[in-house]
Amino acid sequence: MNNLFTTRLLAGAVLLLVTTQCATTVEKDSPGSRRAVASTPAAMPASPTPAPVGTATPTATTPVPPSPVSTVPAVVEPAARKSNADYKAEIRAADAMLQAAPRNVNALLVRAKAKSHLKDYKEAIVDYNTLLRIKPTNAEAYYNRGLTRLKLKEYPPAISDFSKSLKYNPTDKEAFFGRGAAKMQMFNFSSAIPDFTKAIVIDSVYADAFEYRGICYSSINKPKLARPDLEKAARLNPEAAKSLRRYAGDK
Repeated sequence: MNNLFTTRLLAGAVLLLVTTQCATTVEKDSPGSRRAVASTPAAMPASPTPAPVGTATPTATTPVPPSPVSTVPAVVEPAARKSNADYKAEIRAADAMLQAAPRNVNALLVRAKAKSHLKDYKEAIVDYNTLLRIKPTNAEAYYNRGLTRLKLKEYPPAISDFSKSLKYNPTDKEAFFGRGAAKMQMFNFSSAIPDFTKAIVIDSVYADAFEYRGICYSSINKPKLARPDLEKAARLNPEAAKSLRRYAGDK
């Protein structure tokens, strides 16, 4: 029962890793960079902290309630970001470019990212779709459409987009991470683990990948595998200490 509550809370909170969209192709969007949240789970009432994963379930007749969402690692807005006014200006500039050249892939990508940043997700998807009809091998468009679909909670299509992105850019650690995050939203913790592992192979100090692989191990009741990942994540990023305490039972 305790593990079930834990996994349901976790899946509702994985979207904390989804980024807001950057507006240029130079700035790489990253679901693992602890940027601003796209959506947050509903607030949970305060309740006793459940026993750590891997420990004996209490024998009391009353089920153990879930812990507050506040125990999930927070996402921090980066210091340097564009304002909404900046993104609106980029949309206007892209509109002007597209009036002159409707098949301008770069303008479509800029406009789609800006729209997604402004939470106009449906219109962003329209631009990504148009772009990919023009250039169906554009890995960045697939990746960013995957991020947008994550924000729309369209998890299977997001997984498909991250997979297509990896087809054309097989060393993109962020696409592996995004695909893993989408799988976690669907409670597919075992399936998410290889994606986080591949991200770690590409970047051996990818703190968020260690953290979320550790959470996956904990969620499938493999504490001996969870702890090393969570400890590594906490060494790389002090914010991950919250997950170490929550999922490895540290006090």
